[in-house]
Amino acid sequence: MTETQTTPEARRKALLAAYDAELRTDAETPSAIDVTRLGPLRLVTFAGGRGFVTYADLDGAGADAVRDLVRQGLAHFEQDPGIERVEWKTRGHDAAPGLHEALLGAGFEAEETESVMIGEISALAVDVDLPDGVTLRRITEEADVRAMSAMQDEVFGDPVSEQGAEALLRRLARDDGMQLWIAEADGEIVTAGRLEPVAGSTFAGVWGGATREPWRGRGIYRALTSARARAALELGKTLVHSDSTEYSRPILERSGLVKVSTTTPYLWSRPANA
Repeated sequence: MTETQTTPEARRKALLAAYDAELRTDAETPSAIDVTRLGPLRLVTFAGGRGFVTYADLDGAGADAVRDLVRQGLAHFEQDPGIERVEWKTRGHDAAPGLHEALLGAGFEAEETESVMIGEISALAVDVDLPDGVTLRRITEEADVRAMSAMQDEVFGDPVSEQGAEALLRRLARDDGMQLWIAEADGEIVTAGRLEPVAGSTFAGVWGGATREPWRGRGIYRALTSARARAALELGKTLVHSDSTEYSRPILERSGLVKVSTTTPYLWSRPANA
């Protein structure tokens, strides 16, 4: 490898290329119950009335074509009365002229932009001291899963939803590789997150990281990430990816991960009277 290839920018570009090649495929949505192709788009249906739009790229579409893709993509889900909400996943490095305006015009609302973080899994698999009384474990039992899902809803400021727990339980029943991990103190879940090994790739994802506010800044999230990283290494994965909030991004950067792009979800909800 030449000196040029080892520069930070060269590394970022190489990791971004791996992300685009390995993750922006059907591997991105392992729990889909239906996938319909619309030009470059993948229109994905999940259990629980959730639609999802993603793509490898938009094939050089101009603003008019992008607006048409948004219209047709949303129409696909609108005609299915079982779909209650749709997420359109955007990436900051895509060429997508007029996409933001087209999505807002179609009734989508932009959520918080997150950082796409990628790096070597081995960089995360480090020893981390936990506060006294805090323990880590992988969970599979229904009661634990429901408690974890409720805790994440609370931390993210969302109403506690049975749908989230049901979706996780269905995933566990499918045995598609997903792992759920928690940190506990005095029987209370204080940190939680998922590990998502991506089939047919070198990647595993760390997702859903949430820590109760009184427990933040004490190394617990990093310890839980390390536990997930060790589990991914045991599965033969070498790269890790995560869409990270501004809370978790600095932690992952200190562990050697690189911000290669950004991602902004746009959400549409079916009107109550529709």
